[in-house]
Amino acid sequence: MQENEKKEPTLEENFSALELVIKNLEDREISLEDSFKAYQKGMELIKCCSETIDRVEKKMLQISESGEYSEV
Repeated sequence: MQENEKKEPTLEENFSALELVIKNLEDREISLEDSFKAYQKGMELIKCCSETIDRVEKKMLQISESGEYSEV
């Protein structure tokens, strides 16, 4: 991997970031503008998590009964 390539965050890292967004949104001192930005960030994180889960689910479905992985 080259230095300028970004490593995709893991599912766990995205969940942790999402938890921080939720905590920020629960803060009663947050401005409307900041809450909107946090909401957008949260939705992006949810999309990333969903895509990761979908990829893993598809791979799991491709594993045969014998435990071998097969490309479809």
